[in-house]
Parts: sequence; structure tokens; C-alpha cells
Amino acid sequence: MNISKRQIIICCAFLAAILGFYWAWGKLTSPYGVQKVSFIPSKSETFTKGKLNFSIYRASNGVNQDVIYHFHGRNLDHTIWNDDTYFTALIQSHWQKTELKPPTVVLISYGPEWLLTAKNSKEESGLMDDFISNLPFIESKIGKPRNRILIGESMGGLNVLILGLSHPELFSRVASLCPGVYLDSPFSDLDKIMAAMKRTGADPKVALGIYLMAKKYISNEQEWKNISPIELIKKANSQYPELYLSCGLYDKFGNYEGSEALANLAVSKGVKTQWHPMYGGHCAMDIYSLSNFLIIN
Repeated sequence: MNISKRQIIICCAFLAAILGFYWAWGKLTSPYGVQKVSFIPSKSETFTKGKLNFSIYRASNGVNQDVIYHFHGRNLDHTIWNDDTYFTALIQSHWQKTELKPPTVVLISYGPEWLLTAKNSKEESGLMDDFISNLPFIESKIGKPRNRILIGESMGGLNVLILGLSHPELFSRVASLCPGVYLDSPFSDLDKIMAAMKRTGADPKVALGIYLMAKKYISNEQEWKNISPIELIKKANSQYPELYLSCGLYDKFGNYEGSEALANLAVSKGVKTQWHPMYGGHCAMDIYSLSNFLIIN
């Protein structure tokens, strides 16, 4: 079958028209901007020690004697606290509408992706030990706090649970938002993992990413149990830090099931717990109750 030059030109022109239409339609239907929060950014200074990067944030109207250690989510960094498109800006905006002075905030980062574990058989492990050993250095910059409060979202939500439940004597409160808490381990049988994805509605691509990140920092079932909040909470009592747990029902990471189970276990162990199930996706949260939880009167 012979195709003439004219037919080729017509086909190319038609294809170009279709591509042009989709490009124009994409431009016309994409958001023209982003909703930003109106607030006064905190004053900040940044420090580095070894693998650790941290930024200290102090509200412009002053701070109280407490400190918040914020562990960020995946692919973020220690500069996120003053981002006017992030939930942290909503927290600051809420605080600025009250007469209360908030805590100093220290935003902790070991890079875009990391898991806080004690030293184990994996070379990348040991970041929890590093953070604990660096606490005196961090607090030499801010003064010894009256209370230490932890907050983290997503990856950071899991990290603050690991830290707060492993060292409950160091912290007064732990706010964990949309944390990666699971009833099954990365070392479960494939059938069990598939059943969990179906049960929770987890996105398979996201589940694979979580699986690969976990395997980077732990190598066996026992090492997983050493950091699993579901296992750590079993040792808890009424003297443990007060917990604030929040998760969206349709979390694409499949985090809702484990977060709810953790909240129920915490209550059964006598841990003072606030559980905030949200109607929404990953990291849907209630800013009002969260902001109030972070200030100890």
C-alpha cells in the first residue's frame, strides 16, 4: 500500500492539531495559582552537624519555654516550617490569632528520605542514636526546654512515634500525622501484603516505595518489631507521652488501619490519647486541635 506525501502531511497536521489541543486544554484547565496562608513567618537559623541538618524557628512575638521537634515528611527538608503553602503555616497562623506564645520549633532533617532506627545490621541504620547524642548540641542553641514535644507527618509521623515510644522519658507529647503504621511487616508473605493493600486501599506503587525504604534500614522481622509502633506501644503505660494521632480514611499509603489500631492500643495501655480520624486523603488533618495540642498550658 502506497501512502502519498500529501496523506503523510495531512496525518502529521492532524496529529499536531490534536497534540496542540491537548496542550492548550491542559493549560486552560490547570490551576492558575496556589492557595497561600497569611501569617508572619518565624525567625530562623540553620545548623549542620554530621548527617544532621536542623533549623530553629522562633515566633516573632516570642516563645514559651517548650520546644517542638518537627520531623518532616518524605522529600521535604528542614526549611518547610515557614512555607506559606504547607500545613505548618496554618499552625503559625492559628497561634498568631491567640495571645499565647508558642514553643520554639526545631525542624530535624537527615535528608529527603530516612527512617529513625537504632543501630542494627544495616549500614544506613543508627539515625535515632545520632539524634539522641546530638540533643545536647541542639539544646545548647536554644536552652534546656521545660517540655519536649514531637510532631511529624507521613514519614516524619512514623519517625516521631519510633522516637517517642522508644525514649518516652524524654518527651511530653507526640503528635503523629498520617504515620506509616501497619499491622503487617515488610517481611510478611506476599499474600498477606496483597491482602493488606486490598483491605486498606493502599496504592501499589506507594506500597512498593514504602517496602523498599523499610528494607534500606532494617533487614529482618525482629529489627522491624524494634521500630514498629504497634509493637512499641505494647510496653507503654500511663507515664508515656500524650499522643495525638490523625489519619485520613482514604490515605493512599494505607495508613488509616494501623493508625486507628495504634490509637486503640494506646488507650488500652493507659496512654492519654487523642485520635482524630479524618474524612480525606493522605495527611488530611484538623489544624485547630493540632495547634492547641502543641501548646502545653
